[in-house]
Amino acid sequence: MPTRTSETARRAAVLGSPIAHSLSPVLHRAAYAALGLRDWSYERFEVDEAALPGFVGELDGSWAGLSLTMPLKRAIIPLLDEVSDTAASVEAVNTVVLREDGRRIGDNTDIPGMIAALRERGVEKVEAAAVLGAGATASSALAALARICAGPVTAYVRSEARAEEMRGWGDRLGVDVRTADWERAAEAFEAPLVIATTPAGTTNALATAVPDRVGTLFDVLYDPWPTPLAAAWSDRGGKVVGGLDLLVHQAVLQVERMTGVPQAPLVAMRAAGEQALAAR
Repeated sequence: MPTRTSETARRAAVLGSPIAHSLSPVLHRAAYAALGLRDWSYERFEVDEAALPGFVGELDGSWAGLSLTMPLKRAIIPLLDEVSDTAASVEAVNTVVLREDGRRIGDNTDIPGMIAALRERGVEKVEAAAVLGAGATASSALAALARICAGPVTAYVRSEARAEEMRGWGDRLGVDVRTADWERAAEAFEAPLVIATTPAGTTNALATAVPDRVGTLFDVLYDPWPTPLAAAWSDRGGKVVGGLDLLVHQAVLQVERMTGVPQAPLVAMRAAGEQALAAR
């Protein structure tokens, strides 16, 4: 895709419901400023599943891309002309590139964003892993682990229905997924890599169960930060990758896809995200 210039006004936005908390505008606008894309804008819009077709249908040629958050990552798929293999593997699109010929291309930057965030902390390959939770983020975590984990992944879940769903994702993604009841979640900490994908507060009670020797924790939350689990993990000397790391790395990939620039300004985007969180 040719690099777009600041001489052409272009629009992008993040859609979801709720959306007021999203840091995406902060990150993308910081990227535009660093890249000199003065006529580019990035907004947020409260859009639910019912309103999504109408919103997308009214986009004009000034639009370059969309970021999608919950509950739109699957709802957007029928509205697209093409979906990348990465997005199709988990049936979730968080990025739409709007081509100048009118085509809508769906992608998923959460998965490579997870891998990039782990690589930045020196985690490129692991022999085993554990996943806390079984929602949409957990399926993306399994897709990332399919590329970096050589052995089994144990998912700690609250119901047999969730366990079956995670095993199904494992079969689809080529990951040896084993499941265990949430009551045994503290056993996850024996794995060299633990990915916590649950909502805020869910893992707080587990903070007291963190052992003296730990590997790497990837906690996808970023506000408030650190979570009690992440704080306890750091106190034990373990590596911690946070939700802001994921948010920044996936946003870097979005900026590159939407603007066509070969390298988005990671440092500037992270600094803007940190500053925005500190002000909350």
